[in-house]
Amino acid sequence: MSRRILWINPVGSDAYNAAIGEALRPECLPDTRVDVCSLPDLPVNHLEFNAYEMVTAGATMGVIRWGEQQQYDAAVIGCFYDPALRGAREISGSMAVTAPAEACLHIATTLGERVSILVGRDKWIPEMHENVVKYGFQDKLASFRVLRMTVNEFQQDPQCTEDRILDEARRAVDEDGADVIVLGCTIEFGFYRTVQQEIGVPVIDAIVAPMRYAELLADLRARHGWGTSRAVGYGRPDQDELDAFVPIVTPMIDLDPRP
Repeated sequence: MSRRILWINPVGSDAYNAAIGEALRPECLPDTRVDVCSLPDLPVNHLEFNAYEMVTAGATMGVIRWGEQQQYDAAVIGCFYDPALRGAREISGSMAVTAPAEACLHIATTLGERVSILVGRDKWIPEMHENVVKYGFQDKLASFRVLRMTVNEFQQDPQCTEDRILDEARRAVDEDGADVIVLGCTIEFGFYRTVQQEIGVPVIDAIVAPMRYAELLADLRARHGWGTSRAVGYGRPDQDELDAFVPIVTPMIDLDPRP
């Protein structure tokens, strides 16, 4: 069964679109097509500050509407803060929507007992901790570990990034009792296999996990009819209001080159 997934980088730059697409496509099921996009006409190129999330929320909703219109089976809002995930589900129609923290935590807490999340800066921890609690995984949290790096530094010197991830992952296992590591930023991509081999516990990548989770959600709907419930909290707005409040936004997109 084939499926089409839209990965949304919720920033106003396409700098990572192609690189994330190249990293994701080999990790997916053979019959999955992944298109990677970002938001047009916005000055924000990272979401390290909550205020920047607010700036990008409207355009993210517009791209969700575009994705539904284009008949994608699922979408991923690609930031570990999981920005605007609830709103996206309200307006996603038959398209499944997930985000990195939700997906990574569900997978990590199935694979182990205690989870440590590796983040770039202390600034990120309060909002990410709120999501851990909201998703019901507070009792599974071993620690947050800080790499002392910004989002835009992760891919500048890959060896430095890998060394810092390895160091903090080892500390999380040895000192905090973690038996699963989660990489707490989507731009920490490209390191999980090496780190996992070195430290001997699962290392959950923040782009691979939500992509595989999106594949699962798409398949659950297609095979079993298990889609987002509209009965209570994810009820969809009236179409007239939706059209008035949330215009469709065409993203900057890197299309999957595979047939």
